[in-house]
Amino acid sequence: MASMRDIKRRKESVTSTQQITKAMKLVATVKLQKAKARAERNKPYFHALYKTICSILSKTETIEHPYLKDNGSSRKAVIVITSNKGLAGGYNANIIREVTGAGFSVQDTDIYAIGRKGAEGLARKGYTILEDDSDAINEPLYKDAIDITNRVLESYTKGDVGEIYMAYTNFKNTVSQEATLIKLLPLNLDELPAEEEDDDGVLMNYEPEAEDALDMLIPKYISNLLYGAFVEALASENGARMQAMDSATTNADNMISDLSLKYNRARQASITQELTEIIAGSEAIS
Repeated sequence: MASMRDIKRRKESVTSTQQITKAMKLVATVKLQKAKARAERNKPYFHALYKTICSILSKTETIEHPYLKDNGSSRKAVIVITSNKGLAGGYNANIIREVTGAGFSVQDTDIYAIGRKGAEGLARKGYTILEDDSDAINEPLYKDAIDITNRVLESYTKGDVGEIYMAYTNFKNTVSQEATLIKLLPLNLDELPAEEEDDDGVLMNYEPEAEDALDMLIPKYISNLLYGAFVEALASENGARMQAMDSATTNADNMISDLSLKYNRARQASITQELTEIIAGSEAIS
C-alpha cells in the first residue's frame, strides 16, 4: 500500500494537472466561438458562388472546360487539413484514417499538408508530402487559401495530377465533428457538396461565354471552399480539444476523490496503529 506521503504527492500532481486542463478548456472555448463566427460570415459568399456555378453547369450541357474533364493523369492530390497541436482527442487521427481509407495508391498520391500532425502521420505511412503549409491553420487567411488553390490548380492544368481532393473536419456542433473527404476537381454537378434549395426565381445571366465565366469562378469557388474548410477545421479542433480537456478535468476530479479517500484511510490506519501500540505499551508496563 502506498504511503501517506506518496498519496499526498500524487494528489498534488493531479490537482496541478487539473488546473492546466481547466485553463486549456477555457482557451479552446474562446477560440471555438471566434472560429464559429468566421465560418458563419463566410457562408453567404460561398452560397452565392455555389449557386452561380450550379446554374452555369445545369444550363450548359455541352460546355468544354479543363476543370470539368479528365486530363489523363492517374495521380491524385489531396489537401489535408489537420492541426499543429495535439491534445484534441481523435481529431487528427480521424482525418488521417479518412485519407488512408479512401483507397488511394500511396505511390500515386501527393499530399498538400495544412497542419503538422497530418503531415507527420501521413509521412509515416509512406505518402509523399509535396507541400507543407502548416502555418496557414494557425490563423486562417483567405490569401493563404488563394495561394494554395493557385498552386494546386497549376499542377492540375499541367497534367501532373488528374484529381484533387480535400480532407478536413466538418464542424456540426460543439460535441460533434465529422472527418470529411470531398472531390474538388474535375468538377461534376452531381458531386458538388449539397446545399439547401433556394428557389428565389432569379434568372442567372452572365457574360462573356460560360467557359470564360467558369475560368474565373471555379478558382474562386475552390479558394472559398478551402478557406471555409480552414475555419471549419479550426472550430472542430477547438471543439475536440474542449471536449478532451473537459473529460480530462472530470477524470482528474475522480482521481482526486479517490486519492483523498485513500489518504484518509491511510491516515486512519496510521492513527489506529499508533493507538494500538500505545495501549499495548501501557499494558506491558502495568
